[in-house]
Parts: sequence; C-alpha cells; structure tokens
Amino acid sequence: MVGYETSGQPGGSSTVPVLQRRATRPVQVGSVWIGGGHPIVVQSMCATRTSDVPATVRQVEQLVRAGAGIVRIAVDNRRDVQALAEIRPQVEANLAVDLQENYRLAAEVAIYVQKIRYNPGHLHHHEPARPWQEKVKWLAEVAAQHDCALRVGVNCGSVDPALKAKFPPEDTLGPMVASALEHCELLDRLGFTRYCVSLKDSDPYRVVEANRHFAQQRPDVPLHLGVTEAGLPPEGIRKTRWALQTLLREGIGDTIRVSLTVPAEKKHLEVEAGLALVADLAAGRLEMPPDPAGRKLTLVSCPSCSRVENEAFVQLAEKVRTLCQPFEHLPITIAVMGCRVNGPGETDSADLGLWCGPNRVNLKRGSQLLGSFSYEEILARLEEELGRLADQHPP
Repeated sequence: MVGYETSGQPGGSSTVPVLQRRATRPVQVGSVWIGGGHPIVVQSMCATRTSDVPATVRQVEQLVRAGAGIVRIAVDNRRDVQALAEIRPQVEANLAVDLQENYRLAAEVAIYVQKIRYNPGHLHHHEPARPWQEKVKWLAEVAAQHDCALRVGVNCGSVDPALKAKFPPEDTLGPMVASALEHCELLDRLGFTRYCVSLKDSDPYRVVEANRHFAQQRPDVPLHLGVTEAGLPPEGIRKTRWALQTLLREGIGDTIRVSLTVPAEKKHLEVEAGLALVADLAAGRLEMPPDPAGRKLTLVSCPSCSRVENEAFVQLAEKVRTLCQPFEHLPITIAVMGCRVNGPGETDSADLGLWCGPNRVNLKRGSQLLGSFSYEEILARLEEELGRLADQHPP
C-alpha cells in the first residue's frame, strides 16, 4: 500500500510516498524521523569546501529547496569546525556531520548538528592502540550528551583490516555485514539505540545483497541506502535506482542518497533523483537491472564533496568516460576517486584506478602504483594502459 505524506523536510514542499516497509525503530534527526514507518528521507551532501562559509550556506539552502531532509557536511579539521559554527545559525537544515579522518572532532561539532556519521573502518587509523570499542563508546556518549543521532557508515573500500582478515579474500560482503553487526551490538549494549546503518558499495548487486543480509539479522535497525561511487549521471542514477528500488520493494530502507559525480552547482540533482526514485517506485515505474558486473567496462567515480582536492576531478571523470568509449567491451573496472579518503583503498579493487590529488593524479593497476601524473598527462597514460588491456581481451 502506498500513500503520500509530507516528509518533514524543512523549507520544502516536496512530498515523499509512504511505502510499506519493515517495522524498524524510529530515529529522530532534528525535524525528521528515520524508520518507524515514517516517510523515506532523501539526503545529500555538500560539495563546497566547508571552510568557505558563504558557499556552503548557499549549498545547504540549495539542497533544502530541492527537498533534502538531511544535509551532510564534511569536517576534517578545526578550521572546518570553526566554519560549521558560522554555518549553523545561517541555515535551518537538519545537518549531519561526516567524520572520516578524525573521530575526535565529534565533541567539537556535536553542538551544531543533528547527526554524526562515522566509518567503522576509519576508526582504526587514529589511536590504533586504543580498542575500537572505546572509541565507539566515546562517540555514543558525545551523541547522547548533545541530542544527536549516529550513522554507522560501512563502506566496501574501508573495512577494518583486522576484521577483513577473518574472511576469505574473495568474500567482500561478509566483512561489511559483520562490521555493521558488531557495531550495532556494541551500541545496544551501551544503551544507545538512536542510530541507523549504511552498507555501501560501488556495485549495485553487492549493495542489494549486503543490505538483505543485514536486514535479515537486524530487521529493527533503520537503513540508509545508497550506491557509493555510483558515478556520473545518467549511468549513476540508473545504477542507484535499480539497487534502491529493489531493496525498497522488499521493505528494506528508511533513508536514501543518490551519490553522483557532479559539480557543486548541480548537487541538487542528487535530491531530485532520490525523490523521483521513490515516486516512480510508488507509481510502479521500475528501473531495469544493469548489466551483470564484469560483462563490460564499468566506470565508478566517487560523489563530489568538500574533500575533493581539485575541482578538475569532475571534469576528469567526464573525460575518462569519453576516453573509455572505444574500450566498452572490456570486462574491467575503472575507478576515478577525488580525495585521500576514497583514493587509496577504493581504487585497489579496480583494474585501473585514478586517485586525484591537488596537482597530480596517481594511476594504479589494482593496488600497484604505476606513477603520478599531471592532470594534463593522465589521460594519455590511461589510454596506454587501456590499450594493453584491450590486447589481452580482444573483442
């Protein structure tokens, strides 16, 4: 049964279909609720530099006008914390903060946001001698003290190495699901239940399977759905629509994000695509499944965000897509990553990976670094590698 209700999105008039879903616990994030039968909340993330306060305020307002119920902002250092303090009084949005590189900043930003997202895999980078359980306990205490929700954000390319080592190398789903489950178990034991979980991968088939497995074991936990590094539109939209519609039809999922590689001025496309996805599902307009992984060339690129170290990243991803057209028959994956967070780990599983820095692009073959090239040199070098792979895979 499908109905329509307002989604509780601040400042917007968008409505979101109420799809029949599993009875997850309700989690409040400012003026919206995730789970508990509430309308699906569509999210997005700022692509402006957080330290650029006027630009980020405009970006937040743009996303809210488009219909975003929650807007995420990345905070990596104390300069970003200071900027967030200036942004907060200028916007009415429900803000989530993304802490990838420094979980300790949670104590400084919690006063300004309604939700804190942490990545279990990145917790091992900082204070490695300190057990991850102590870090999560501290995060939960900070969130509770400041009336914040938490998101346990598990990503395919950054699973805790100690946990990953317990699974066969070919098992990519097991470590993700296990990571999410052990963090839920700990938060429950701590008495903190105001959290949701995400399990994201660049492969839509793995996204579906990971979320299915998790939902079978923890049907009470609200799920944030998304395909990470979905890439450029329209391919990234189609890939995400199929994965998320598949899960939502099964009653799995309470909040969504369509992650696209687009410039900051077009970030509203993420929200519009998310709203359209849910509305089309309610109307019975379903996305056809993408080609099975490995049958032809797949291009993945991370969503544009404030961590992108050179704005040329988006244009480079578009140029790589054009360059790859003659090689579409190759059963390979090309990854274009825009920052140090996604770059090192999430290019390892690609046949060829481009990890973009401020002035240079690192070219990788799997986990092997082939060299560092300027933005002007990289396309010619990539074409050489594509030619070598084409020789190994004749049409």
